[in-house]
Amino acid sequence: MTQSADQAPEAARHPQFPMRRTCPFSPPREYAELRRDEPVSHATLKVNGKPTWLVTTHEHVKKVLGDARVSSNLKLPGYPHQFHIPEEMLRQVRLMLLSMDPPDHTAQRRMLIPEFTARRVKEMRPRVQEIVDERIDAMLATGGPVDLVSALALPVPSLVICELLGVPYEDHQQFEEWSANMMNHDLSPEEYGASVAGLDAYLDKLVTMKENAPGDDLISRFIEKNREEQIADHIDIVTMARLMLVGGHETTANMISLGVLALLEHPEHREAITNDPALLPGAIEELLRTFSISDSGTARVALEDIDLDGTVIRAGEGILALNNSANHDEAVFQNPDTIDIRRKEARSHLAFGYGIHQCIGANLARVELEVVYGTLLRRIPGLRLATPLEKLRFKDDAMVYGVYELPVAW
Repeated sequence: MTQSADQAPEAARHPQFPMRRTCPFSPPREYAELRRDEPVSHATLKVNGKPTWLVTTHEHVKKVLGDARVSSNLKLPGYPHQFHIPEEMLRQVRLMLLSMDPPDHTAQRRMLIPEFTARRVKEMRPRVQEIVDERIDAMLATGGPVDLVSALALPVPSLVICELLGVPYEDHQQFEEWSANMMNHDLSPEEYGASVAGLDAYLDKLVTMKENAPGDDLISRFIEKNREEQIADHIDIVTMARLMLVGGHETTANMISLGVLALLEHPEHREAITNDPALLPGAIEELLRTFSISDSGTARVALEDIDLDGTVIRAGEGILALNNSANHDEAVFQNPDTIDIRRKEARSHLAFGYGIHQCIGANLARVELEVVYGTLLRRIPGLRLATPLEKLRFKDDAMVYGVYELPVAW
């Protein structure tokens, strides 16, 4: 017997999404209950009271994200929005890569892939190392305590993505503020709309400048390729630049902070990596799995009826394929709530998504994390928290999980 939304219990009985993490190193406790009792379940979005499906097992999340019968188009009526987006903006919004379906998605992604190949990222590594060393030099000169978020975690990926895109870093405070606002579930429609409009106006001027005088950067190269391919207009390029700029620093910045916090709270892992740096790449995969910071960034809409082991998601209904739940699925990861930097199956995580929308910047993120963690452990071996863990403020109100400040000393 199958179940569908029209047979669902009353909305009042549905859990609300998002659910709060009670421990920074673990997913919301409800996820384990859902995987066990109702792996494909109904929920209500806190932001607007609309219904959605939650998909919580590793197997089902992969199935949904790899299924051509689901859409990423945020303009579809059933799309599970998690922000107060003004209706007028939603009608006029230009789809970005994350919210495109083939063939538009295929064409734009093909033009961007050369910028993020393993070979290209390897060429960028020396510059990433320079940036990290410069920021740590500044930390050491200050003498501590310092906030690791503002001193290291945020500046490193911001500088890297600015140089890659050709965005002036001197404008970072303004675009970081817009970006942070755009990640906040609690912002009003007016505040959200103002942040998007502000960033787009800034990027509109930048893209126009590069259309007239291209440089040696990703946006300029995209513009030049597009003169031949003709797959995007000016607004499309502005929208692409917004995605690259926001996505290129928000996610990595939060992973830097949380990863450092985990290593400080688990000195046995920190000592093991210090004694054997070859453990670091595997440790990064385990930290990515553990935190799964973009838990609900995999919003979809069913284009056709989809049967997941007897539960039917009807065409037009919204889906949240929760990678944080999938990454703590006991069927794939033994003792999933334990950080194990030697975990052989860690690379099976879905923290970067899965399928055609898997994060295009995953190679760059891994290099940034490896350089930051490795350099920090080597250069500041006495690093420690300067405030108790329980006093830290975590981003429970944001689309991308993280910590607002991370005071450290040495």
